[in-house]
Amino acid sequence: MDHYFTDNRHLAENRKELSFRFWCFTFYFQTDNGVFSKDAVDFGSRALIETIAKQGELHEKVLDMGCGYGPIGITLKKRFTKSEMHMVDVNPRAVQLAKENAIRNEVEVSVCVSDLDEAVADHDFSEIITNPPIRAGKQVIYQIFEGAYAHLRDGGVLWVVIRKQQGAPSAKEKIASVFGNCEIMARETGYWILKAVKRV
Repeated sequence: MDHYFTDNRHLAENRKELSFRFWCFTFYFQTDNGVFSKDAVDFGSRALIETIAKQGELHEKVLDMGCGYGPIGITLKKRFTKSEMHMVDVNPRAVQLAKENAIRNEVEVSVCVSDLDEAVADHDFSEIITNPPIRAGKQVIYQIFEGAYAHLRDGGVLWVVIRKQQGAPSAKEKIASVFGNCEIMARETGYWILKAVKRV
């Protein structure tokens, strides 16, 4: 079975454009078969974007882990222009869309294919943001949390959105076991926005 968190380039293309309003910007995103939430920017991503934006800042070097076609990284880069935004996804089709969507929305980001953090060389990110692929299973999601710890600098922040019914409480426990802390920053219609800080 083909999933959005796999290489599914053999699927027939069926591109569509959707719009997304945030702050004073309207974003236009190309989506396609085989990518996550192809018909609209999903509620979890929206809640994550809004929660981070309410903090009033995004630090200088950011990684969007599992970026899909790019709504989180591109939107936050547009809002926080001084941040250096890196975006990765295991799905080559999603990565190609994210590259095109960055150009379409006039933001400069770095986007590449990566199986989890395989292609991520840097270990000095100030923030890592993820809306993890729940259907990939706990093992994969927990690898994302562990990888995030390795790639954050001291004082760096991990942001995660997960639906409560899909494992947010256990995700919070796992993050706390890796980072030594994890805080619920917001609860939005069944979604939890989690934040952890790396302290060495």
